[in-house]
Amino acid sequence: MSGLCLAKDPQPVTDDSITDQVLIKLAGDPVVNGGGLKVDVKNGVVTLSGAVMQQKQKERAEKITKKVKGVKQVVNHIEIKTRSAGK
Repeated sequence: MSGLCLAKDPQPVTDDSITDQVLIKLAGDPVVNGGGLKVDVKNGVVTLSGAVMQQKQKERAEKITKKVKGVKQVVNHIEIKTRSAGK
């Protein structure tokens, strides 16, 4: 038997793996429903962009992103798109 245990030596966190994890979590969140959001990661700094319908979706997207392992900072450029019906 080898003394190696993969759980103790996880893969290093890369910008690509952070991007993947953020996209998965945003797309799977029922509030954010973030399939249309763009995620850019550079040296652990995540920039979110795109548009959502409500402020709470923007805030939740940022909160979810901050919880992803390896994220050092979140720059939230998500816009709130208001429906212009009835003007």
